[in-house]
Amino acid sequence: MATKVERPLTGWHVLAICVGAFGVIIGVNITMAFKAVSTFPGLEVGNSYVASQTFDAERQAQMALGWVLTPTYDDGRLALGFADASGVAVVPEGLSAMVGRTTEAKDDQTLAFRAEGGAQVADVALAPGKWMLRVEALAPDGTVFRQRIDLFVEPGQGG
Repeated sequence: MATKVERPLTGWHVLAICVGAFGVIIGVNITMAFKAVSTFPGLEVGNSYVASQTFDAERQAQMALGWVLTPTYDDGRLALGFADASGVAVVPEGLSAMVGRTTEAKDDQTLAFRAEGGAQVADVALAPGKWMLRVEALAPDGTVFRQRIDLFVEPGQGG
């Protein structure tokens, strides 16, 4: 019967195990850091201090409008319904909107709206998942209405 010969654990074996383990850890860390930096969509504002100087006044003016924005998406059609505090439909003077993923900028799209049936409508094909909608509308009195909304598109709902 053959006997199994045990080989001793030498310093070279321990070194290879340590280098291999730390190599895997460092490799994963480098990969994760690269992915985090390469998918970062950018800054919200160029200078947060400057933006903060008018934030409260703009927020108060927007709150005084009392507008409620209701987005709906179905079959490649995004509709934005604006209503005032009493529920009456409002037509903004100007409207701009951008839709994109919350985690990366490659899917960002600027939308072109048209008035249709009391709502503002844009044709856009959105894949299933979470989307971010940034809306900026202008009230007849010149007040700017801004809102960021998370939009969830279910499978089979897209266009």
